[in-house]
Formats: sequence, structure tokens, C-alpha cells
Amino acid sequence: MAGKGEGRAIGIDLGTTYSCVAAWQHNRVEIIVNDQGNRTTPSYVAFTDDELLIGEAAKNQVSNAPLSNTVFDAKRLIGREFNDPMVQSDIKLWPFKVIPHTTDNNKPMIVVTYKGEEKHFSAEEISSMVLSKMKDIAEAYLGSPVKIAVVTVPAYFNDSQRQATKDAGTIAGINVVRIIDEPTAAAMAYGLDKGGNVAKNVLIFDLGGGTFDVSVATIEAGNIEAKAIAGDTHLGGQDFDSRMVDHFVKEFETKNGKDISGNPRAMRRLRSACERAKRMLSSTSQTNIEIESLFEGIDLFSTITRARFNELNMDLFNKCMELVEKCLSDAKMEKSNVDEVVLVGGSSRIPKVQEMLREFFNGKEACKSINPDEAVAYGAAVLAAKSSGEGNENVQNLILSDVTPLSLGLINSRDVMEVYIPRNTPIPTRVERIGTTPRDNLTSLVVMVCEGERSRSLDNNRLGTFLLDGFPAAPRGVAKFKICFDIDKNGILKVSVEHVGSGLKKEITIDKDKGVGCPRIEFARW
Repeated sequence: MAGKGEGRAIGIDLGTTYSCVAAWQHNRVEIIVNDQGNRTTPSYVAFTDDELLIGEAAKNQVSNAPLSNTVFDAKRLIGREFNDPMVQSDIKLWPFKVIPHTTDNNKPMIVVTYKGEEKHFSAEEISSMVLSKMKDIAEAYLGSPVKIAVVTVPAYFNDSQRQATKDAGTIAGINVVRIIDEPTAAAMAYGLDKGGNVAKNVLIFDLGGGTFDVSVATIEAGNIEAKAIAGDTHLGGQDFDSRMVDHFVKEFETKNGKDISGNPRAMRRLRSACERAKRMLSSTSQTNIEIESLFEGIDLFSTITRARFNELNMDLFNKCMELVEKCLSDAKMEKSNVDEVVLVGGSSRIPKVQEMLREFFNGKEACKSINPDEAVAYGAAVLAAKSSGEGNENVQNLILSDVTPLSLGLINSRDVMEVYIPRNTPIPTRVERIGTTPRDNLTSLVVMVCEGERSRSLDNNRLGTFLLDGFPAAPRGVAKFKICFDIDKNGILKVSVEHVGSGLKKEITIDKDKGVGCPRIEFARW
């Protein structure tokens, strides 16, 4: 068992808005409460003149400290480039400052004042602080050191986002033995709780604070096989909050002739009130928004109905349903063949979302026996127990088959991405092919790796580039190269190219720091 050498193993759901930690204890998975007695912890980090605050302490002191020093939503930034349109859009909403790295202009850095000095932190470093907090919570409960963790990510996270999440664990002093997709973790929680000897096709609908995933899996007697995944890494409860915030900003300006959008404190108070109202609208048809002295001494007293909330967000709800259809299509499964719909993530509680799912599946009611806030951490803890030799026979006999979310390939001499591993291929996987040179007398090749679903290379995400040089010159098409794509169980990709004959070989493990600003060059015609 892990306790004999490397300490206890835990599962961590590193969420956009809230995080959750679980471990195998007393012959079952237990969700671990934090020092405030809560089963989830805000993914917030605050910097003050005296100390660093994480979790509830960070979120609760917002009214007493500069908003620019309270950081959240690191998950929306992790593994992304500064000039990413999503990052640029989010920067306008955040009260804290984000700038390009001083030496790497594509890396976003969060600017705060800590103990009287300006500090710059990457999203990985902020996430590592949240992971450290979750580790501390687990150690206090378990009474022993924690060294090993399974950490979850959205299914549609790309390679750089996965690698950056793993890096955050390393910074936190945790050995992340596995990165697992959130809906797959939820499927494991369902499989351990409800799995039987009859095969079931289960659709996991995971709508969280910042991301949306949908996954189709077949579950039978401890064997969980993911068939397809789809999702959006920038769609969740915070987007629903933003729609409500915009609604009330316009209402306030119409009534009072004042634009509050440029006042960070007023906007933060309004956003908190809108988040509370959204939660209330899951159990009531109408709720009040009451904020005293919101801006220049003017109060905001208003109401919002569930119908108006639905109207403000209908295009986002429709997008969720489109992704459900896409996932079923990729899984080559008719909706009538789905035996169970499992709701995961806090935003899956929204009545309109549940109604649309029910209509789509011809009246089928979603399974609500799995706690939507805890299912992902539960599944991660199951896999952590299996990885460390803990857990009972059912845990140790569990078999998990995941898939890769995006197609992977190389850019050829026509500037077109040639796919080596199509999306939704079961992982781990390894693919080998033979390629050749596109022109006479080449002695070097620059190899560019991409992921995405578009044919034009510029429309896809460039993952990494490496140079293979020094092989003998030969006429076009004569020199041969063995190209290998290898994805491990964490979804981390290695690509190698070997010149057949000389044995000259180069390889790359794709990570977030590679492939930025790649030049236009001649490629092998793979």
C-alpha cells in the first residue's frame, strides 16, 4: 500500500470555482471536509500585506481586501496562451491583472501585491496553491502524509492544459500519478455505486462552474469503457452568472443613468448576488436581488424570474445540447440506447437544463443518486486507491478505458494537418507510420505536431516542433522515416521520428512551453 512508502493517495477534483478532495478510508471512499466543515473548497487565492489565504478565507475576505489581490478562475487560464481570445475575453471580467510574461510573451502571468511587493504568478502556481490546500485538508483528516494524487481535468482539456495541471501538482509537492477526465471519474463513481453485471450505456452530463463535458461510457461489472467525449472548456455556471450581471448592469443604468461596469467592487458585489440568485432559481420561480449602496450610494433592489434567467442563457443551454448530440454521434449510439443519464457539476441542477435533457431523451429522468458536487472527486479517489494498492476487491478489479478528446497529427508540406490519432481513440495508444521527404536532397526536417479537427494547420492548436537533421541527402521520396505517436494513460503525448537506415532519431514530449512561434518551413510529406 502507498502508506508504506510514498504516503497516502487521494483524489482531487480541481474545479474552476470549487475543489473537492476524497480518499479511501474505512473501506469506502470518503469526501473529506475542510477546516470550515464544508465538503467543497472555493478555488480562491488571496494575497494580503501579511499572509497568503486559500479557499474560504480567500473568498470571504473579498470585501476587506483589494479585489485585484484575490485570484480565482485559474483553471480558465491554465495551459492557455496570453493572446488566446478566451483569455483576452476573461481579462475584461477579472478584477486582478493579467499580463504577458517578461520573456515569453505568450505566457499569461497574474499580477498581485503580496507583502507590499508586486509579484507575478502563473496559473500553474495559483492552481498549485489550491492543490496544496486540498492536500493539507486530506492530511489533517487522514492523520498521515499525502504524496500521491489522481487529479481530474475537463475531458476537452488539450495537451498543454493537461500538462500544466500536472505541473501544478509537482509545484505543490504532489506526485500526480494520473490525470483523469472529469466525466470518466464521475462514471467510475457511478460504476462503483450502481454498476452491475448487465452492461449499461451511461451518458455523463457534467456542467460545472467554468467547463462543460459530456461523455458516453459503457459500464459493466467494474469495466468502464469511454466511447466518446465532447465539451467546451469555457462554458459553465460563471457564464450564466455573467449573463445575469450584464442584465442588471443595463437595468441599473436605465433606472439611474449610472454605468457600474468600470467599478470592480460594485461588479464583484453584483456578481456574488447574481450567483446566489441563480442558486435560488433552482428551487423557486422568482427571487430578489438586493444590494445596498451598490454604486455612489444608490441601492439595487430588483427581481429576476426563472423564465428571464432561462431566456438570458438559452443559447448556452442549446450549445450544451448540441454537444450531447455530437458526443452520441461520435459514439455511434442512438439516444434510445442510453440507459442512464447522470448529472454532474453544480450547474446541472438548473431546472431548464434538466428539462431539455429530459425532452431530448424522450422523457427519461436523469439519475440523481450521485452527488453532482462530489462525484468527480469520488471517482478520482477510487482510481487513487487502485493505483496505490488500497481499496477493496471491487476497486482493484476496476478496469478503465479512456479516450483522447482531440485528433492529433503532423502538418505536411501542403500546410494541411494529417491525422495520426483520430479523436475518441481509446488510450493509451501507439501509432506508427512510414513517411518520406517532399523535395530532393533534404538533410533536415522540422516536424510540427498539431491537435484539432480542422484540415488547415492554422485553424488547429500547434503543440510542438522539433528538428531532425544530419541524415544523408537523397532524391525526393527515397529517404524513409518511421513516425510514432504514443499517448500514455494521462493523455500526455510523445512523438518521435527516426530516419530509416542511419538510425538518427528525435522525439518530443509535448508540453505547454513548446511550439510557440514556429517558423514556416518545409515538412516531410507524411
